[in-house]
Amino acid sequence: MVSAITEGVKVSVEVTYQPEFSSPHQQHFVFTYKVNIENNSAHTIQLMRRKWEIFDAGDEFKIVEGDGVVGQQPILEPGQSHQYISGCNLKSGLGKMRGSYIMEKIKDGKIFQVNIPEFQMIAQIFDN
Repeated sequence: MVSAITEGVKVSVEVTYQPEFSSPHQQHFVFTYKVNIENNSAHTIQLMRRKWEIFDAGDEFKIVEGDGVVGQQPILEPGQSHQYISGCNLKSGLGKMRGSYIMEKIKDGKIFQVNIPEFQMIAQIFDN
């Protein structure tokens, strides 16, 4: 698990390779990642947008942006957290992701960016 703190907001990410949904011989590797967002600031905040940078060792690079996370724009009061699970497909068994969330402070509408720490995706492949 990796974590980063920006303006009192802690983002932790844990990644898992999903061999049952992957086909290494067809260059298809599936990973899931669990994200926990903790609001340790003194402000009530809302997650508005996300931006992911996805690097695949197979020479692919993608940027994925959109509103919220998995269809939600959670509001977090001080001390609250939000957890979700999402996934990523790679053509190689090796890659990494990093990104950011755009948050809004509910009280004054101030927009700020929260960093998502970089994490590695490594397929555990065993041939019998």
